[in-house]
Amino acid sequence: MTHLPLSGIRIIAVEQYGAGPYGTQLLSDLGAEVIKIENPGTGGDVSRFVSPHRIGDTDSQFFQTFNRNKKSLSLDLKDADGRKQFESLVKTADAVSNNLRGDLPAKLGIDYATLSAINPKIVCAHLSAYGRDNSREAWPGYDYLMQAEAGFCSVTGEPDGPPVRFGLSMVDFMTGSMMATGLVSAVLGAHRTGQGCDIDVSLFDTALHQVSYPATWYLNEGHVVTREPRGAHPAIVPSQLMEAGDGWIMFCCQTQKFWERVAERLGHPEWVEDPRFLKVEDRRANRALVQDTMEAVLKTNTVAHWMEQFGGYVPAAPVYDIAQAFENPYVAEVEMTYETEHPGMPPKPGEKVGTIRLMSSPYKVNGNRLKGGIAPELGADTHDLLG
Repeated sequence: MTHLPLSGIRIIAVEQYGAGPYGTQLLSDLGAEVIKIENPGTGGDVSRFVSPHRIGDTDSQFFQTFNRNKKSLSLDLKDADGRKQFESLVKTADAVSNNLRGDLPAKLGIDYATLSAINPKIVCAHLSAYGRDNSREAWPGYDYLMQAEAGFCSVTGEPDGPPVRFGLSMVDFMTGSMMATGLVSAVLGAHRTGQGCDIDVSLFDTALHQVSYPATWYLNEGHVVTREPRGAHPAIVPSQLMEAGDGWIMFCCQTQKFWERVAERLGHPEWVEDPRFLKVEDRRANRALVQDTMEAVLKTNTVAHWMEQFGGYVPAAPVYDIAQAFENPYVAEVEMTYETEHPGMPPKPGEKVGTIRLMSSPYKVNGNRLKGGIAPELGADTHDLLG
């Protein structure tokens, strides 16, 4: 695409590892120029060295996951010359983002109080574990800790088992998305008013916010949501995992219409009039019976058979592992992965240059999937940006 929504927006990113780079990669997907500051004395972003699946000495498949289409600038912010070069870039930038510990932006002089003297329109976006200007600002923190303290683990897993974290770092990804949203919003405001600002998001605040309606239920009714069997929804039935003849299916029958369709496609339309299953309240009171009744039918055939019956008609999905998820033909149909040249990857037989497969952007613009590009080599753009 020749023009993307954020073309012309320049963001300086003091970032490493996951949450911050995830957020700025969303912005680079949409056309922003993201300049990644990497300290040459420490070897740059620590995620360049995450194993397994390293790519040479200063790259990894983990790093490639979060940093495509960015620019890498080797710069030490604590060095006098490095600071001078950084400030010259700030004059030309729309935003400075970071995902440092909460007490560090002020110490490094990358907050609005410091940088507004250089560029009054600058937006300073801060992503930290617990925020700034509070009793935990200097605490280190990571996704799994937030899942634990914000209550996620208490509602994940089976009722008779231990608390369980999510299999993926969803708090990191959601907080990165929150930062991206806040940064763009603040830049729009700065372009309108001529005045930038600080904008803060934290892993903890985002995790707590994502508790969502169970939080509202507790705050107003004292209702504490707990774990239900098979990952079931606390109020809607059936909305849970069910076992078929050779695997598992997740159902999300969030409306009465979909319960009626389940009954029809399972060959038991009489369930709709059964007083035990008549309304969602009845099904919730008889949750275990709904599961046993459905599974007695589901176990008579395969997941593939039932998905042919349900597809496009009943909200249901097969439970896949990672390999099955990415070999799903639908992934190719919607172009959610791409393959591109990467000189650090070993070439396949008959090829001169190696390639890497990566996930495409979740965004489409005018019907076109945003995809392509790789992450930069350490310091690859230093000369172009400062020379």
